Amino acid sequence: MKKKELAQFKKLLEERRDELTHSLSERVEAADRHGDFGDISSAANEEVISIKLKQNNAKLLRAVEDALQRVEAGVYGICIECEEEITIARLNAVPWTKVCIDCKEKQYS
Repeated sequence: MKKKELAQFKKLLEERRDELTHSLSERVEAADRHGDFGDISSAANEEVISIKLKQNNAKLLRAVEDALQRVEAGVYGICIECEEEITIARLNAVPWTKVCIDCKEKQYS
């Protein structure tokens, strides 16, 4: 991978990390427990969805931070399974990926 491409991916990953960090630092608002059964149920569902989103964002943040560590180690863009270079198209789609498309497909098989 060219240094310019690597720098672009590093910047993209850092921006994504910052977005996720900000998102996770926002407080989950307590659901308003007033109103009829429908209001209370709706508020509870919104709270559950918010918590699930924060859990997903936390997982994604770990993946982004891991990718930034691979950048610093000089192994970003190299598949951890087969040690082949991950295509730019795959990295553009999922910049925090650890595996090439072939190894990812094998994981699903």
